[in-house]
Amino acid sequence: MNPPIPRRSFLGQSLAGLAAASPALNVLAQDAAKPLRIGLVSAASYGAAYGPDPQPRTPGSNHGTAFATTFNGFDEEKAKAFKGTFVKSAKRIEGAKVVKIWDPDPAAAAAIADICGIETVAGSPEECVTDVDLALLIDDGSGAQWKYAEAALRKGIPTFCDKPLAMTAKEAAGIAAIAKETGTKFMSASSLRFVPDIVKLREDAKGIGPIRLCTVTGPGDLVYYGIHALSMAYAVLGPGVVSAHNTGREGAHIVRLRRKDECDIVLMVGAREKMRAGFSIQLFGEKGNLRVEPDLKDLYAYLLEAFLDLAVRDKVSVPLEEEVELIAALEAGQRSLELKREVEISEGF
Repeated sequence: MNPPIPRRSFLGQSLAGLAAASPALNVLAQDAAKPLRIGLVSAASYGAAYGPDPQPRTPGSNHGTAFATTFNGFDEEKAKAFKGTFVKSAKRIEGAKVVKIWDPDPAAAAAIADICGIETVAGSPEECVTDVDLALLIDDGSGAQWKYAEAALRKGIPTFCDKPLAMTAKEAAGIAAIAKETGTKFMSASSLRFVPDIVKLREDAKGIGPIRLCTVTGPGDLVYYGIHALSMAYAVLGPGVVSAHNTGREGAHIVRLRRKDECDIVLMVGAREKMRAGFSIQLFGEKGNLRVEPDLKDLYAYLLEAFLDLAVRDKVSVPLEEEVELIAALEAGQRSLELKREVEISEGF
């Protein structure tokens, strides 16, 4: 059994380096008896509330159950009996434990708690982030999980807000301002930033640069799921998008994102019923080109390791202002289609 992460600090190496050497984080703990306590918010049901056709919430949650099982594991027989979406993480992270869960569906929250050994089903989001060390706000289909962040941030609880940070630039900037005001550690990101193929691509790109064009593809709604595709580009190229021009159509987006440098991004995102696009990224540089279809195995664990690196070691993997810019770029792409013109991302603020 790997010893847990201490509440305040741990010795020596980064979580990322340890994770590379072990299936779980093998941290040298100063206080092995006290794993970090996690509050999991809006984590037991899901309903796609964004877009013109909102769906009712149903029991189960891709991200909520994946995060819970990454830290706590699960009871196999109880998981089989659960009526709803339940993702069983194949990779465990030791040293932290989900001790509270809250969801608008109390019965679903109780069921997930029973399966994953979560001690407390909280009666409110605020209770869920009280007397814990970390807060995880889960993608629940609303696009508004950021609204749960203020309570944790004002308590000084390091907080992860699942993707997307918000559905508009103003909303994203607003919650980022509270994080800055309180000085509380706050992170939001797509898991695709941290999968090994994308991390490696960032290094490999140096061999073909300067990069003059980047194309990224992915499925789903432009803002809600396009964040995954665009995050791959941001992971490799960094920030710098200034405008968006969408020449596609609803459900089949083709967005040219202009950057401050001489590298444009072409973002192609298609609804599943129109285009069975997988995730891919291709870089065109002065010395060659590279294409990657990332392996998504264990993607949630890599994301959570990055958050723990921030919470425990102050290592910033994704500057908050960069994630705000990413949301602004996606929103500008959507507005460009509606307005039939190029849209500056600054127009969203």
